Amino acid sequence: MIPLATYRIQFRNGMTFDRAAALAPYLKSLGISHLYASPIFTAAAESTHGYDITDPNEIEPAIGGRAGFERMAAALRAEGIGIILDIVPNHMSTSLENRWWRDVIEHGRQSRYADYFDIDWTRPLTLPFLGDTFEAELARGALTLEADPATGKPVLNYFDTRYPLNPDSWAGREAQLLAGADAKEITALHEAQSWRLMSWREAPKRLSWRRFFEITGLVGVRVEDEVVFDATHRLILDLVHSGAVDGLRIDHVDGLADPLGYLQRLRREAGPECYITVEKILAKGEQLPDDWPVSGTTGYEFIATLAEVLVDDDGITRLEQVHDEATGSAPDRRDALRDAKGLMTDRNFEGEFTTLLRLAAGIAESGGEQIDADALRHALRELLIAFPVYRTYGTAAGLTRSDTALLARVAAGVDADPAALGFIVAILSGNLPENCRQEAGQFRTRFQQLTGPLMAKSVEDTLFFRHNVDLALNEVGAEPLPRGFGIARFHQEMRVRLARQPDALLGTSTHDTKRGEDARARLYALTEAPSLWAENLARWRQMNQTQVRFLNDGTAPNGADTWMLYQALAGVWPAAMAPDDAAALKTLEARFTGFVEKALREAKQRTDWIDSNEVYENTVLDYARHLLSPDNAAFLQDFSDGLQPFIRAGLLNGLTQTVIKLTAPGVPDIYQGSEGLNFSLVDPDNRREPDFAALASDLAAGSPALFHDERAWRDGRLKQFVTAGLLRLRPRFSGLLRHGDWLPLKAEDDDEGRVIAYARTGGEGVIIVVAPRLALSAVAGGLPAGEALWGSARVSVPPALAAMRFRELFSNESRILGETLTLAQEAGRVLVFISA
Repeated sequence: MIPLATYRIQFRNGMTFDRAAALAPYLKSLGISHLYASPIFTAAAESTHGYDITDPNEIEPAIGGRAGFERMAAALRAEGIGIILDIVPNHMSTSLENRWWRDVIEHGRQSRYADYFDIDWTRPLTLPFLGDTFEAELARGALTLEADPATGKPVLNYFDTRYPLNPDSWAGREAQLLAGADAKEITALHEAQSWRLMSWREAPKRLSWRRFFEITGLVGVRVEDEVVFDATHRLILDLVHSGAVDGLRIDHVDGLADPLGYLQRLRREAGPECYITVEKILAKGEQLPDDWPVSGTTGYEFIATLAEVLVDDDGITRLEQVHDEATGSAPDRRDALRDAKGLMTDRNFEGEFTTLLRLAAGIAESGGEQIDADALRHALRELLIAFPVYRTYGTAAGLTRSDTALLARVAAGVDADPAALGFIVAILSGNLPENCRQEAGQFRTRFQQLTGPLMAKSVEDTLFFRHNVDLALNEVGAEPLPRGFGIARFHQEMRVRLARQPDALLGTSTHDTKRGEDARARLYALTEAPSLWAENLARWRQMNQTQVRFLNDGTAPNGADTWMLYQALAGVWPAAMAPDDAAALKTLEARFTGFVEKALREAKQRTDWIDSNEVYENTVLDYARHLLSPDNAAFLQDFSDGLQPFIRAGLLNGLTQTVIKLTAPGVPDIYQGSEGLNFSLVDPDNRREPDFAALASDLAAGSPALFHDERAWRDGRLKQFVTAGLLRLRPRFSGLLRHGDWLPLKAEDDDEGRVIAYARTGGEGVIIVVAPRLALSAVAGGLPAGEALWGSARVSVPPALAAMRFRELFSNESRILGETLTLAQEAGRVLVFISA
């Protein structure tokens, strides 16, 4: 069953099943066919997101449990709304609340769950959860031997985390141990375990199990094993088979050992009607493998595609120049990407890299290959750094034909010893003697499970916090290297999308996006007026110059930090906020400073998550607080005034973005509250709950008159009205919007490129869309219409469509368009014509 439109709800943090059930009438009125739920299964205590699952076969009691879920499902069904679940097959929590993981700690290799997790059992299970070394924590009394209050068994206690001991290490002498074991006895007991406690700092080097990315709170799960698949999917499949759940969103599919095998198994078990999408980052031009039995991705690549429409390709070059002048540097992004991937390879993923290197060396030895160790290490490192996509999809048999070709292209550009590089390529390709096949398969799987996290942490969580020419372009799914933007490429990508994944999700905001869709829409407009931005920035910096400090490691904030701060603040600034609203400023300050701390640490330049530089961080945070202090009134007024052209252009961009999303090939996903304005920052800010009562009230009062009320633009009521109007079309035009042709329409006398126009044509009728772009120059004095907005642009309507009668969705005017649509005569800011 293909949804008409989904609505993402973030459970936990106060959102329960009963509260979500109460939203059913609102979602129905908005035009939603399916509630798209964040993970609902039992997770670690006080989890804010649900991806740290402790029991995949129980629904989280804190949000209502199974009974609450059934009540919500019934309330949604009563309104004709289904449910899509976000499921997490790749990993589980390492909290001791996870009874499977706890059992593995207690019983080691003999645990019935020992093969559930991706563990290297050739060495002790590493538990990198201490603040310091084992010896240091023991010396200061933080590690004690106690009786578990629940079982009475001896446990090693660390700040109320009770690690169970292997039974054979204490059997028969528990009373003696609990009577008062000294440090020497505790050390000996620890050495007798199948596990070793160690500092969290050791995790990147010595971890004996696969993590989710670099998060030691999440352990990889071996769903490639049928027993593990069955154990982790029992409740999921029960909910699908019962009819309570219509679809599944697969979190981080690239983390799995065998994504295709997993998806084939899931499809067989879930049935042909279950709607399945995968969270998958596609590089520019990359497509999902043809044999994946899914409807498509969750839509990150669609976000990147929208930049083709809303970025001024000429202006981005000038903005880069302005950036370099303001920051005093001209970074080369190729070098920067290489540096970031090198850092991740050498430090954050050192253990995973070492494991790969050890496997490769063992295969060489088994096969009688004489490969220099240093040359092998260098070749492996360079190949990982050069890898341009998240992963290949090889199996035990080797790589697919397309992946073999990709690997050859990548290897051709790697500067490494030919013999060492050729040997690694042979391992990945499967071109090895039979006696090496098993070890080669292990290497191939580990390599493929590393390239994704390496790319994500290097690009999304490092490079995108270092190079901030336009923050709107630093988004999940975006390209790390600069390129051109243009309408022609956008139309081509829509046609490809129509052909390859017409039923995939169309996302514009998610729980993982770096900023909300309307913040991006506003910041795209910087490319239209880079000189104006430069003038504003220079003035604002001067107004706050007294807050700059000179530290031992340089100026704080320096030029790059300052550029990032003002642009991030420009993106998050509420469109309707008065600069003298003290309460609103205080709220914004709390959100903004949280973002700033994360941005500084993710950049990994003058501070880091691993080694934080508190003096530097606090100095920059003080600067950020000063920006939003009510005492800084002159700056705040100037900042608000200077932003107005970008705010207005962003609001227009936001409407264009919305109209495209709701008429493009695919299933539009509305992230909670994003039917209104979404100026959120990176998580956790983007996971805040919207004001649903206000949204419901606004929807009930919506009307075309909102187009003429600038307050309605600024508070989100207009965007919500447009969203609802288009969503309500989908039942009538579902086939057209899924499979109808994508026909670009030519805009004549549009020298400034202000217009994007296209038609969706098919058996159910025709939809014509005309929307503004690059309109900043037109909005200086307000939000214009007619000639002030469109100039002299005219849209050519193909003869086959020109004779048809259409109704314009928002004005409700009915007419025959003719072969030329003169936009100066149109009062609307976005035009959607529907065949009558």
